[in-house]
Amino acid sequence: MRTQEGTIDHAIVDAVVGAVERRVHRLCRQHADRLPFHGWHHVNFVRTKAAGFARHNGADPAVVEVAALVHDVNYLVLRNSPAAAGQSLRLEILAECGVSAPIARWIDEIIDEAEMATRGRDISLEAQALSDADTLFKALPVTPVVLAHRYLRENGLSLRELAHKIVGEQCDVHDEGYYFYNPEAAATYSRWATANLQLWRCIKEAVDDPTVVELLDAVAS
Repeated sequence: MRTQEGTIDHAIVDAVVGAVERRVHRLCRQHADRLPFHGWHHVNFVRTKAAGFARHNGADPAVVEVAALVHDVNYLVLRNSPAAAGQSLRLEILAECGVSAPIARWIDEIIDEAEMATRGRDISLEAQALSDADTLFKALPVTPVVLAHRYLRENGLSLRELAHKIVGEQCDVHDEGYYFYNPEAAATYSRWATANLQLWRCIKEAVDDPTVVELLDAVAS
């Protein structure tokens, strides 16, 4: 976990955040067909929630907001990829928008630190704020109903593969008690998270049933 060594210059913070927002928004519009799940609707939700969590937990709000704006650019580089795959594009965007190299590298580290598949219990406050916002999007009751099929299409996964991914990456973190880092977020949203993960556990079991597989094949044909 890296300790805070600086922030975006307060004299230009609004201009920098605005520049990053416009750049990422433009990319999301240009590549909307490739980002049915991780498009601007996702980025803006995570950005808004992450900034709020940062103000609550004492993290640097500007750094967290910028991190949230660029946290998923890896999906423009490589389908179904980890956050690290977007490092070059992320740093390019940040440099173009006036973020200094040390802060850009810190933002990149925050994004890697916050990633669901690899995050630990003790991560930086900035990574906690970003992680809680991104995790909340996953835990929303509407996500499996309205957005899961978009994730499948965007990343070229089967329902079986997605169920195994969600259960494999999220259930241990949930069961070990740090699905959300912010106590208020945990108190407010843990019921949603528990129900969501129980649903995906059931889906994981269901897609191993030969009759269910036959049903899914029939629906897909």
